Amino acid sequence: MGSAVGEAGVVLASEEAGTSNFLIPNGTFFFVLAIFLIVLAVIGKFVVPPIQKVLGERERMIAKTAEDNRRSVAQEAAAEADYRHELAVARTESAAIRDEVRAEGRSELDDLRTQANEEVSGVLQEANDELKLASEAISADLRTSVDSLSATLASRVLGVEVSGTSTAAGR
Repeated sequence: MGSAVGEAGVVLASEEAGTSNFLIPNGTFFFVLAIFLIVLAVIGKFVVPPIQKVLGERERMIAKTAEDNRRSVAQEAAAEADYRHELAVARTESAAIRDEVRAEGRSELDDLRTQANEEVSGVLQEANDELKLASEAISADLRTSVDSLSATLASRVLGVEVSGTSTAAGR
């Protein structure tokens, strides 16, 4: 009996398959289509608007970030230009100060040279005066020494005693 039921089920399935056309929709198709449309409506009503809201906020934040970036780039360029300008001004001022200090240094150096030259000439003059006095003193000593030495030499050469005063007077 079990085999008769099994054969009957196969015969029924083959008869139904032969009578139904897959191109003509049956009730299952319309039921699935209705469920799909309901799910689509629920998604469109409850899921899509919050997602669109989040995406809109994200686009606004991206646009704001892009604008902030543009502003910061402009501020950076302005700051860089100000920096370069101030640097050029500072370099100009430092060059002027450096030139002024060099000129002051040169004038002080010239003043010190002049003062040193005056001191050197004063020292040279004093040295010349001292040398002149020493020379005159030595000259006087040498004259007296020469007189006595010449008298002694003349005495030795002549063999006669010659006095230093008579030779000086004889000249």
